[in-house]
This record gives sequence, C-alpha cells and structure tokens, in this order.
Amino acid sequence: MNTDVKQIQEQVQSASAKFSVLRQEISNTIVGQSYMIDRLLIGLLSNGHILLEGVPGLAKTLCVTTLAKAVKADFKRIQFTPDLLPADLIGTMIYDPKEGTFKTKKGPIFANLILADEINRAPAKVQSALLEAMQEHQVTIGDQSFALDEPFLVLATQNPIEQEGTYPLPEAQVDRFMLKLRITYPNKKEEKEIQRRMASTNVKCEVNQIITPQEILEARKIVDSIYIDEKVSDYILDIIFATREPEAYKLPFKDYIQYGASPRATIALTIAAKAHAFLQGRGFVTPQDVKSIGPDVLRHRVIVSYEAEAEGMTSDDLVQKIFDEVQVP
Repeated sequence: MNTDVKQIQEQVQSASAKFSVLRQEISNTIVGQSYMIDRLLIGLLSNGHILLEGVPGLAKTLCVTTLAKAVKADFKRIQFTPDLLPADLIGTMIYDPKEGTFKTKKGPIFANLILADEINRAPAKVQSALLEAMQEHQVTIGDQSFALDEPFLVLATQNPIEQEGTYPLPEAQVDRFMLKLRITYPNKKEEKEIQRRMASTNVKCEVNQIITPQEILEARKIVDSIYIDEKVSDYILDIIFATREPEAYKLPFKDYIQYGASPRATIALTIAAKAHAFLQGRGFVTPQDVKSIGPDVLRHRVIVSYEAEAEGMTSDDLVQKIFDEVQVP
C-alpha cells in the first residue's frame, strides 16, 4: 500500500500544481477570501454543487464569475427572481407552424458552470426544476431527457439578511449542495487592498484561462484514487452518526437536533476530504482534512429543533461541538 500511496502522491503533486495556478489567477482579482476560493476549487474537484451565503458586497458573484473565466468552459449566469418559471431555467417545447411539430428550446441550464444568483428569490416550483439537473446531471423537457455536459456545477448565492421577497430553499434542494459556505467580511488589511484596486469608476478585471474541462475531469480521477485509511473512514462515520444519535457519543444535545445528516453527507464528506488533501498536495487523507471541510458539508444538513432555536443554538454550533467531542483517530 505504501508504494501505491507514493505513486498517488506523485500524481497529486503534478496535477495539483495546475490548481495552484488557478487559485492564484482567481486571487489576482479577488482580494482575500482564500476560504471561499479554496472551497470553490474543492467543489470543482469533487463534482459537488456549492451554496454561498453572505451579506451583499462580499464578492460572492465576482468570485464565481472569475472562476468561470479562468476555466475554459461554458458559463451561464441566471438571475433568480420571483416571476421566474421552470421553463426559463431548463427550456421548453416550442411549436413550429411551418413544420407542424414541436421543437425543443434548451434553457440556460445547459452549460458547464451555472451561477444561480440570489437563488432564494425564486419560488419552490423553480427550485424543483433544478433537482434533476443537480442530482442526475440531466434535464427532462416534455417526454425527452437530455444529458448535461461534464463538468456540470451549480454555484448558487443567497443573502441571509434580506427576507423581503425571498423563499426558503426546500430541504431536498439544500441537501443537493455538497457545500454551504458562510462568507464573512475581509480583514482591514484586505479591505485596504480592495479599496486601492476597486475604488475607481472604470475597474477592469482581466482573467486568463488556466484550465480546461478535460483537465478537471482528469484531476477528479486522481482525487478518487487518493488513499483514505480505514480509521479515517470510521472517523467520518462517527461524525455523521453523532448528528443522528448524539447520546451514543455522550453528547448532551439529543433534543437539539431534529434531523441528522443523511448518507449523502457521508459520501460528500469523504469526497470533499479527498479534494482538500489534493489541494494540499497530499495523496492521502488526514483527520484534519475531515475537520477542515466538515462544517461546510454538514451545516445545512443538520436541522436544529425548536429547543435549540429557543436557546440560540445554530447548526454551526452543534456541528462544531460534534467535531470537538468525537474522538480523532
């Protein structure tokens, strides 16, 4: 196994160099926000959709569009609004009077990278139109199904403080996002640099294309081959089961969790931990990889109870306590 890990290590170091260049290219436009940039790359490597949540003005949309420009792939931005219809997203059948037949008009969902801007401004029927595309990477229009090109990634943004004109995302929709990111303010030094670069009436951000879809798909194969020890796999299972049966792990908040993480979370945490190791240039997963990416995988999958809300406990608080208390191998 040691020989295999060494070979994987060499492959990872070679392939991850390209993603280091990609990270730097994005950082040339986005000041700070290294957490957000790294998580976007993890989503790209893990074939996992990402939900970015943060107050307006934190460069969520700019970061996604910069990533899209740096990847030589088809990119579509969809502005979600209350009057958006499912057909505006996936497409529809249009009658051709000359031919006397219906023809398929594909919607903007047919792209490699989708920016779903302010996703919680659209009603549930539009959210439901995304479910098939996000899970099965295909879209059904009329009686015909169309496969989406790979890689296919939905990067969605939402603002937490604007309640007027917004709709809560259905649990089934939220669970299809591999990661939910909480974007915070930059520090003073970073904001000084933002001020220097962006305080102009004519800001131009030129981005070089760094990577192709084929290179992303090849990197994903290497991510899949990254070694994960049995003890680390068991550690991931312990974390997941602690969200469902906290009393079995001597955690005193059974009444605070209404629903724990699903098996999809187990899969997501394992793949995301491998992608995190890949970006660190390692051919094996450590418990620290799991702890680093775990909160982003679990915060939207642990549903807190009314008791927890009454005591001011959030899913972030509970997830952090689980990581603090569950024994690390």
